[in-house]
Amino acid sequence: MPFSKFFGRGRDAAPAQPPTPEVDSPAEDEGVDVADLEEVDDASAESASQRTWRERAEAVLPTGASTGSKRAAALWGESADAGLPTHMLSATGCRVVDVDGETYIDCTMGLGAVALGYAEPRVTRAVVDAASQGNVGALSSWREVELAERLHALIPCAERVQFLKTGAEATAGAVRIARTYTGRQRVIASGYFGWHDWSSEAEGVPTAARASTVRVPYDDVSALERAVSDAGTDLAAVVLEPVVERLPGEHWLRRARELCDATGAALVFDEIKTGFRFSPGGYQEVSGITPDLATFGKALANGYPLSAVVGRAPLMEAARRTWISSTLASESTALAAALAVLDWHEEADVCATLAETGRELRGAVDRAIAASGVGGVTTQGVDTMFLLRWEDPARESRFLAEGVRAGVIFKRGAYNFAAIAHDEEALREIEAAASSALVALVESERSR
Repeated sequence: MPFSKFFGRGRDAAPAQPPTPEVDSPAEDEGVDVADLEEVDDASAESASQRTWRERAEAVLPTGASTGSKRAAALWGESADAGLPTHMLSATGCRVVDVDGETYIDCTMGLGAVALGYAEPRVTRAVVDAASQGNVGALSSWREVELAERLHALIPCAERVQFLKTGAEATAGAVRIARTYTGRQRVIASGYFGWHDWSSEAEGVPTAARASTVRVPYDDVSALERAVSDAGTDLAAVVLEPVVERLPGEHWLRRARELCDATGAALVFDEIKTGFRFSPGGYQEVSGITPDLATFGKALANGYPLSAVVGRAPLMEAARRTWISSTLASESTALAAALAVLDWHEEADVCATLAETGRELRGAVDRAIAASGVGGVTTQGVDTMFLLRWEDPARESRFLAEGVRAGVIFKRGAYNFAAIAHDEEALREIEAAASSALVALVESERSR
């Protein structure tokens, strides 16, 4: 029996390109059934094809982009020029091509998820090989075991490993494990941990969830000590990003370790950005302070969706007493990508190269700032993931717009990330684009 009998029409009846209604069409205003859109006439289809990708995105995605930092306003500012790029066609090395065929050097590198380079050949081959063998099935992929074994050998606290897909998901899982292990509820947090209820103060988060987490400023030892004292015997975990825009003070992580030891709480490091960028073993390997639990993601799989909760065996065994699971947690293509990333780290000092490249990238921007004489802007933070700090957000927006017109995508706020793919040619182009953008900013201000 043909499938069209069940689903309404066969493959031959499918349109080559789904029609897109006008923003003010009856389909939006009157709730027309989706099936009726099949009868959109040629004139409507022609009008739809004239809409920009940004307009089309804002018509069907509630915020215009599923990743918050890739919304047009987040990229370029609230009053951004409608002609600035918002959607990509492809990415290779450190360059992305937008839907209009324009090529840009990328200093965001997928929000830090890509440390080697886009479409890195070894990673791509591993992913294609895994996909060709079927990326999911009734059984777990063998790659899950091999990757867990290799992470166990690399990361100081990783006596056990559990995989998930996103950084926010992994850190939420670590908090669940800490609460299960300790039998307590309260959490002290310092850093950004994604959108999940335990760490968010956004609308829609239950009051009880907000009340169970207390935030303290980064690197503020006194505030941490007060929060631990206030939590008393109900403290389940202290959850920290070990690096937030700058390196921590000497006593920050050590004092967190001491307080958790004294109270029986779990110390959790969110190493989503620092893992496989500062060191394969994360900032815990650099600092010598070993947490009870840690989460990794981003550069772990060079942009493929994979995260990991790792930790000491007694705590990780608590995962058996709660429920942390995801249908695609052991999907093979992301595991294959991570195994290829680990091969890179075994054969070359990737993190040292990232640090050196970051110094050169940041230096290129610093030279452009100095040569232009523009004030109110500095580079700050750690070389491999530095920030462009503007005193005036409006000037920042104009700089970003001029930068992308000159061929480089700089990141608003945190962070600009170095990648192995930022070669000498790219660095020269970044300096030239930054210079061009700053000169254009000065000229526009003079003409007003």
